[in-house]
Amino acid sequence: MGHDFYIAVSYGVSGLIIAVMLGWIWLDGRARQRELAELEASGIRRRSSAPVKDGAA
Repeated sequence: MGHDFYIAVSYGVSGLIIAVMLGWIWLDGRARQRELAELEASGIRRRSSAPVKDGAA
């Protein structure tokens, strides 16, 4: 076995690890967006969002 095999395996393993990490980040982002949507639907708002005017001034 030459060095080419080890280089190819290294690139393959690195690519696989990066792909798994990107998938994990994408799935985690979707889960966080879903959690935020559930919280906002239940009436909990983010501090950075503008307050809702209800007309009671």
